[in-house]
Amino acid sequence: MRIVHTLLSPAALRAIVEEFVTRDGTDYSSVERRIESVMRQLGAGRVELHFDDQTATCNIVAVKDDDSPLHE
Repeated sequence: MRIVHTLLSPAALRAIVEEFVTRDGTDYSSVERRIESVMRQLGAGRVELHFDDQTATCNIVAVKDDDSPLHE
């Protein structure tokens, strides 16, 4: 299920993004820098939030390009 990120409070959105960027723990770059990058991508519409009912987790996924043959 897609979640419109602008409907979330700033604190909730930041918590979701922070959990996502620290999930696997293999990236040694600054957590703050990764959070800022994802927030910029959300603002630009390049990625969006999705909630997975089966795993009860939020994921950040790339938005499909309208010209892509995979776009439905």
